[in-house]
Amino acid sequence: MTPVCTVYVLPGLGFAGEAAAPIAAHLPERFDVVGIDLPGHGDAPDAADAGVAAVADAVVAAIAARATGGPWILCGHSMGGKIAAVVADRVLRGDAPLFGLAGLVLLAPSPTTREPMDEERRERMLAWVADGPISAQHAHDFVSENVAAPLDPDTETTAIAQVQRMSPLDWRRWLETGSRQDVRDGLDIADLPAVVLAGDADDDLGADAQPGLITDLLPRAEVIALSDTGHLLPYERPREVAAAIARLWARILAASAPVPSDWGRIIASERTDPETRGILSRRALADDVDAGPQALTPPQLTILRALAARLVPRAAADRFDLALRLDRDLAEGRGDGWRPPGLPTDAAAARAGLDALAAVWPDGTAAQDALIAQIIAGDGFDGSPWDADTTRRWFEDLRVDLAQAWVSHPASSARIAFDGFVTGVGMSDPGFSELRADRRDAWEPSSLGILSSTEDPS
Repeated sequence: MTPVCTVYVLPGLGFAGEAAAPIAAHLPERFDVVGIDLPGHGDAPDAADAGVAAVADAVVAAIAARATGGPWILCGHSMGGKIAAVVADRVLRGDAPLFGLAGLVLLAPSPTTREPMDEERRERMLAWVADGPISAQHAHDFVSENVAAPLDPDTETTAIAQVQRMSPLDWRRWLETGSRQDVRDGLDIADLPAVVLAGDADDDLGADAQPGLITDLLPRAEVIALSDTGHLLPYERPREVAAAIARLWARILAASAPVPSDWGRIIASERTDPETRGILSRRALADDVDAGPQALTPPQLTILRALAARLVPRAAADRFDLALRLDRDLAEGRGDGWRPPGLPTDAAAARAGLDALAAVWPDGTAAQDALIAQIIAGDGFDGSPWDADTTRRWFEDLRVDLAQAWVSHPASSARIAFDGFVTGVGMSDPGFSELRADRRDAWEPSSLGILSSTEDPS
């Protein structure tokens, strides 16, 4: 089976990309699990300098070298969790040459603020590398102190060997600088679907601490407490971690739309300017199915969803919520600047019109389509707050807003073969050279306009 989602795993301090293997063993074939060696870990060279930014630079480069343009989930453990938050922020801003980030899984993550580590313990760990690489005994101590119960002998041997390979320089850099850095200011990843797992026997970054550490950063995150579990979740609870990843992916599929991988590669490339890349990255995120309306009431949102279902033909895999997105636009005052004469603000008009429509909305799609056709024809409807012509203009404006909400999604751009957002700003050979009908430039996506209406990545 061809994988449909890549999971990039950023292990914790001391552990190499191979720490992802236990998680991969419990995930089905539709997931491609890729462990990333952080700087100074495994086979990766030391970071360019001390601090979180340099580690994030290396991670972005490592993912970009492997990225397919398809969807991916970022999974960060401990130190890797802090780095994952910074990388995610860069992707959603468009500052990284990446596209397709769909979700975030954090395993006992180090917070984006200063890590709450006991200073005596920090000094003891720093002493381990005072004379060179970590010894077998100290590596054993590190592993055993971070689990709730001893690992099986083979797993423990694997874990200890990874810690021994850790660069003394980057070990010191993390303990002295990275773990103490506060990088929270300016991070904007609140829209990202996320899950956080932590053990109840983890003293510093456990289940009791995590809600207070991530609530403001990731309000959509599901926090899962694992009993009889310490800090090394990839080795202690790989099955539970894999299950959480699979559930998160299912949630993402239920409220998003697939963007073809060749379109994802174009968006990630230098042909798409960073600001546009960031906008498209956020638009591609799954909707929060538990979120309530902000500009409308729940009944008004319900009738808007019913209207959207009749007015905007959707492919089976297009599962993002048009009505909820329009509600957000209304709440934030985003619009096209056009208001038909005789109508109040967009939000006020939507509330009044939807309330009136809800009172006369019929059962059955045939009757619903007939009512829609009646309004479009300029005949109004019983109970409308405006005359027939003003009602027609309001309904026209509403239809435009729904269409814009649909067409602005990058999956819709692929479906209608619109790649005009690709400007190539800063390139020596930007933009388009082939402008004839039914012709495309060599760099354009090969799937222009041919996305199957039945495509479903689940």
